[in-house]
Amino acid sequence: MAHILDLMELKQILRLHIDGISNRRISDTLGIHRNTINSYVRQFKACKHGIEELLKLSNYELAQLFPGHTTIKNPRFDELMQFFTNMHAEPNHPGFTLLHHYSEYKSSAKEPYSYTQFVEHYQRKYSKEKGSMKLPHKPGYELYIDFAGKKLTIVDKYTGEIQAVEVFVAILPCSQYTYVEACPDQTMESLIKCTANALSYFGGVPQAIVSDNLKSAVTKASKYEPRINRSFLDFASHYNSVVNPARGYAPQDKALVENAVNLSYQRIYYPIRNMTFFSLDDLNKEIQKHLVGYNNMLLQRRSCSRRELFQTLERQHLKPLPSTRYEIKGYRRAKVQKTGYVYFSPDNNYYSVPYRYIGKRTQIHYAGSSVEVFYNQQRIAYHQRNPSPGEYNTDKSHLCSTHKAYLEWSPEFFKNKALKHGVNVHDFVASLFDNQSYPEVIYKRAMGVIQLHRIYGVERLNNACKLALDVGIHSYGRLKNILKNKRDVFVEEPDNQRASHIPTHSNLRGATNYK
Repeated sequence: MAHILDLMELKQILRLHIDGISNRRISDTLGIHRNTINSYVRQFKACKHGIEELLKLSNYELAQLFPGHTTIKNPRFDELMQFFTNMHAEPNHPGFTLLHHYSEYKSSAKEPYSYTQFVEHYQRKYSKEKGSMKLPHKPGYELYIDFAGKKLTIVDKYTGEIQAVEVFVAILPCSQYTYVEACPDQTMESLIKCTANALSYFGGVPQAIVSDNLKSAVTKASKYEPRINRSFLDFASHYNSVVNPARGYAPQDKALVENAVNLSYQRIYYPIRNMTFFSLDDLNKEIQKHLVGYNNMLLQRRSCSRRELFQTLERQHLKPLPSTRYEIKGYRRAKVQKTGYVYFSPDNNYYSVPYRYIGKRTQIHYAGSSVEVFYNQQRIAYHQRNPSPGEYNTDKSHLCSTHKAYLEWSPEFFKNKALKHGVNVHDFVASLFDNQSYPEVIYKRAMGVIQLHRIYGVERLNNACKLALDVGIHSYGRLKNILKNKRDVFVEEPDNQRASHIPTHSNLRGATNYK
């Protein structure tokens, strides 16, 4: 294309022309082709303003009179521009492609440009570049997090299998202080663990965590009202922060972390490219070594490093870390069964809740060490998590009085209860549990023995138990027969014998006569 003159060059041509310099000398002096000088001088003379008057005009007014243009006629280029004018009338029509219009242009043009030049001229004429805003960053206000697009690898030292791993990147935008960690995948568990490690690395918590629209962080992406993953929200709440996802398809919202990802390729990926790692721990140790150097490196156009900026500008604005580290939580729904327990499907076992919630639908919040049961947003039960399947985990305070009493049953419970009715009752009940490897089968029998005092009284029961023990009876049924048949009524006589109905006389012989 021909040379397009600047407005300052136009004014230089005007001044030299007023001074009487020839067009050829003006061309040599300014380094502009003589034909261009001749063209502009002709335009000066044809203009309604005088040449001296033109010099007094502002640059804007001069540009209106003499717009920049090429002095070389190019029919081929003019034909292409005319085609673009007609073609650009419908760029937003569904199915619009430059390739389709190029085929039309190629068939109609006398000397068509190549497709590459066709696209280049179109993009130059109708540039779609958008302005980019320089976002101010408050110290300690936000933390940007993302996963790198390129993965690192570890090798199984037993099988030799190569496993690709994800790389998590977090950056505080004010100081550009950066944290990098390798993790197995992009799941919610890995995201929360890496973010917690980043906050520990920074030694504080920002006002907001700005994430990409990852499935592990955002359940439903939306430009105006995204739905955040519940576990990630709970994590942010534990650390006294909030989650603010970036807009979908708007990487400029978190340009600094995108740039940090690219820099991690240069400062971390490349130096370890020839190293082999057999575990994530080994890989992360090496990453940390290079990360220290990266954060200590002086920034261009600044006389300090990221670490120095963090220490002086940002660290004091971060909120303190919580006293306990966050445990990743999961959620389940369960109905309280008639027994007063909820079924916990991850471990296939049961946890008790207060009996008044029987039949209610609850929500279970669980972590690695605890299980909590909520009803209407209120916690109604808390248990230490028990991974054993099939177990019934019981808090005695949840049970009704009847169930509490049943749980207290034991051999000692019944022995103590029997002692209240006499020593003989205690000994009889104790004898029931002798030589029993499974005492639970005796519980009902022992309770039956103790309850006999309601029918026959404490004194008769105590006497009957003594008689039963003397003759070796250890049965609830036979003890009841003793009481029913009143065989216990003479037990307390001095001679310990039954009274005879035969009168005493001289013909009566005793036992000594039969020896």
